[in-house]
Amino acid sequence: MRTARRIERTDARMQVTLKLYATLADYLPAAARSEHAVRLDVPSETTIDGLTAPFNLPAKLTHLVLVNGVYVAREQRGSHRLAEGDVVAIWPPIAGG
Repeated sequence: MRTARRIERTDARMQVTLKLYATLADYLPAAARSEHAVRLDVPSETTIDGLTAPFNLPAKLTHLVLVNGVYVAREQRGSHRLAEGDVVAIWPPIAGG
């Protein structure tokens, strides 16, 4: 008798939005810069770091990161898994006086 094997789907995908503000918008594709956002099709359970890696964002410029309006600390960005429809917004450090 054969035992049924569970097959894991590795091709599952999801849609998320990446928003980059201020000088970080320069890292977006040219067509997305005016809206500061790009909609991406990524593998399910992509992390924040996995999402941003292809954009080559300098770590020192990814100061404030929000997922659906909730702050995610730098040390959690490699393990924070995104879900379908999430919006990731990133700002560089802001200086002023």
